[in-house]
Amino acid sequence: MGSMIAHRFIYKPLSMKKSSRFFGTLCGILAAVCYGTNPLGALKLYAEGMNTGSVLFFRFGLAWIIIALVMMARAVPRGGVAKESLRVTRREFGALTGLGLLFICSSLTLYLSFHLMDAGVASTILFTYPVMTAVIMALFFHERVGWVTISSILLSVVGVALLYWADGTATLPILGVALVLLSALSYALYIIVVNRSNLQMSSFKINFYVLFYCALGMVAYSLLSGQPLVMPQTAVSWFYVGWLAIVPAIMALVLMVYAAKLVGSTATAILGALEPLTAVLIGILVFNEKFTLTLAIGIVLILAAVTLIVAVPHQVDDQK
Repeated sequence: MGSMIAHRFIYKPLSMKKSSRFFGTLCGILAAVCYGTNPLGALKLYAEGMNTGSVLFFRFGLAWIIIALVMMARAVPRGGVAKESLRVTRREFGALTGLGLLFICSSLTLYLSFHLMDAGVASTILFTYPVMTAVIMALFFHERVGWVTISSILLSVVGVALLYWADGTATLPILGVALVLLSALSYALYIIVVNRSNLQMSSFKINFYVLFYCALGMVAYSLLSGQPLVMPQTAVSWFYVGWLAIVPAIMALVLMVYAAKLVGSTATAILGALEPLTAVLIGILVFNEKFTLTLAIGIVLILAAVTLIVAVPHQVDDQK
């Protein structure tokens, strides 16, 4: 089934376009919400005494084990449907390696920034990646930038800025901002590579390799940084490791691949406005942070941007 879905990404019949866009948009929304829970798990594990390398290693390692089990189950032929092999071509190997390196960079720089600034602020600055995605797609892939794309980006950027200004945060550390911007660029490139590489395989197979690279990368980072990997020591720690592995890793990555293939890189990135919105709502609902008029306006603008993308999808699809 997975390989059949992957082929539909490239050979979609006309009658399937509407339902494909709807499914892709839904995947993009859910991926953004899942990815927006990153700070919740990371900060809890930092408070439990784990360092950045350890948090990411166990996050990616557990996520890879779960994906590997899924792939083993999918390898058993059922009902005449051929099993999905783990074999890849040389071109696919290169693309998967690039995706792995980009996601290592994006995750590591974001999690390091949490030590230098408020996680909510970092998640807000991270939302520069839709602009980066749109610019890269326009300059290097000649994607048509219509009024829907421009309006959605403006609405979402202003909305996210209001989420940030609502807490009255003062000056930000330059290193922290630089790390988040590097994370945003890496994530923008990740979405673009997923969309343009035409990998004819399921999202699970893609992320089997990506997560393996990420876990391996965290071992290398631990050795180079001199920070040994620290095992989670409590049931609470393991709960949040499991949360990070399943929600902002497996679910977000799998859903994001479908979104990028079905609605395009730019639209997927704009739907990511729901990431900082998710972080804000977690702060209000979980940590009893204040709900202000500025927050309300920001939320409305973000939802307007997402609604615009959903309502007029044909003007933001990547040109194939």
